[in-house]
Amino acid sequence: MKEIVIISGKGGTGKTSIAASFASLAAGKAVFADCDVDAADLHLILKPTIKQNTEFRSGHKAFIVPDKCTGCGKCIELCRFEAIKRKSVNKIPEIDPVGCEGCGVCVRFCPSQAITFDEEVCGEWFISDTRFGPMVHAKLGIAAENSGRLVTLVRNEAKRIAESTNASYVLIDGSPGIGCPVIASLTAASLALIVTEPTVSGDHDFRRIAGLTKRLGIPAMVCVNKWDINPEKTEEIRNHTQKEGLLFAGMVQYGKTATVAQRSAKCIVEFPESKMAVDIENVWEKIDNWLKKQ
Repeated sequence: MKEIVIISGKGGTGKTSIAASFASLAAGKAVFADCDVDAADLHLILKPTIKQNTEFRSGHKAFIVPDKCTGCGKCIELCRFEAIKRKSVNKIPEIDPVGCEGCGVCVRFCPSQAITFDEEVCGEWFISDTRFGPMVHAKLGIAAENSGRLVTLVRNEAKRIAESTNASYVLIDGSPGIGCPVIASLTAASLALIVTEPTVSGDHDFRRIAGLTKRLGIPAMVCVNKWDINPEKTEEIRNHTQKEGLLFAGMVQYGKTATVAQRSAKCIVEFPESKMAVDIENVWEKIDNWLKKQ
């Protein structure tokens, strides 16, 4: 079983559109995981039917129990994040759940032990069915942290399902950028496909994410999406790919099919008559053939 992580240095490169098309092309032999837990959107195309949902608990938040609080203000004095405030004189202090960093200082030093410190519900994760196969995805709560831990949970669950169903691939739609959730998606993967675009910002962020895959020791392929909007920049990206010893997976041209597919909540390859679909199929074939040789 091979893990393919589709990533991009920046948002808007078309990463999820390509990941969804791969899901269609790998139907019946893959499990899908949306590890962009901060802003998941693969479900908009794959339209999953949720079979199981589970709370994601991580970290702790402080809460003042009014009946126990004497209003001494010690917690206000000690909170370095200014998350505890008194709305009016002689009122019981209140803790801002967004401002609270969960350090636990107020809990430790409250003289009347009036502050609870329960594990926080940070979001939810789901096991679903799609028209192409099983899917694991998640939703991180507003202002919630520990996205890397949730990514790891989603990824491990997808691997478990893949092993139990004897699937050939786990296809992971990763987060944009180079942060914690990206690292959690990439670590020990079989292959990273970097989707970039031929723009100044696209090239810059492509080089950053390529550097990350190299540092993590993950084999990487590069796909230039919308290559024909700037052929010169596309050639620069291709030259840098060769220079860094990365594999070039191919190019996908720009076309109206992407918009039509999005409006229809379908994958681009579900419009097989389009040139974009042919380009994506060629990229997938190159990835598939390379992995079979490993």
